[in-house]
Amino acid sequence: GIPEEAVICVFHTHVANQIPETSKRRLLQHLSEIGKTRDIVHVYNNMWDGNLHADYILWGVLSEYTIARTDGHARWFEWLL
Repeated sequence: GIPEEAVICVFHTHVANQIPETSKRRLLQHLSEIGKTRDIVHVYNNMWDGNLHADYILWGVLSEYTIARTDGHARWFEWLL
């Protein structure tokens, strides 16, 4: 139901560390499939590490960025931009 002209954004923190690795890989595969036909942004931490990531797929091309180092309990963060 998201309009075609809108960019899809998937955002989560402190959730993915509780998901089994196979399910995490399945999530990334779903995002990749969506990215073949739609622009999509994925902002997350605690999936593979505690860092804050902003990955995106524009025109079918994946770009991955670590944008901050973070404390697991949000006591501090350090921007890497």
